[in-house]
Amino acid sequence: MWSYEKRLQCPVKIDQCNPKLAQVIMSQFGGPDGELAASMRYLSQRYTMPNRKIAGLLTDIGTEELAHMEIVSAIVHQLTDGLTPEQIVEGGFQNYYVDHTLGLWPQSAGGIPFNSCFFQSKGDPITDLVEDMAAEQKARTTYDNILRLVHDHDVCEPIKFLRKREIIHFQRFGEALRMITDNMDSKNFYAINPAFPADFSK
Repeated sequence: MWSYEKRLQCPVKIDQCNPKLAQVIMSQFGGPDGELAASMRYLSQRYTMPNRKIAGLLTDIGTEELAHMEIVSAIVHQLTDGLTPEQIVEGGFQNYYVDHTLGLWPQSAGGIPFNSCFFQSKGDPITDLVEDMAAEQKARTTYDNILRLVHDHDVCEPIKFLRKREIIHFQRFGEALRMITDNMDSKNFYAINPAFPADFSK
């Protein structure tokens, strides 16, 4: 289905280990508003999207989110690659290290493991697209928060790239929501599921 290019969408080249930064950025791998949740959300929602163009959009963005997960994973890996036991303790990375050594494992910055409850696939185009727009804004806010804390140029540049993509995805999902609502007969389009209509007046 996909043609995989063995290169990152945005290059990552970090020379200095920093376990404290790794713990912050790790949230965008496996946290509630991270790239893993985004990719699973969109790739799951596409099956019940009645508009095939929007289903294609969900596939495209869901696939891109997998590429973003690779970027975040590369950042975390490069920030932790070659850590000494002393650096692990000094950087407060020992709890993660005990369970995962320096392997990548999806969790939030607070240590909460990835959970599929982080995202929703409801089977209602309006519900799903509104969730998608909110998800992109939450991811953008998380990147904003990371950029307030991180001042390493080599780390900030790929984070800025990812932040820009969240804004573009928000715009695309807004356009998709407009397509759905423009094609509905009812002006009160927030009251029904256009993919599974039912008469609740009885």
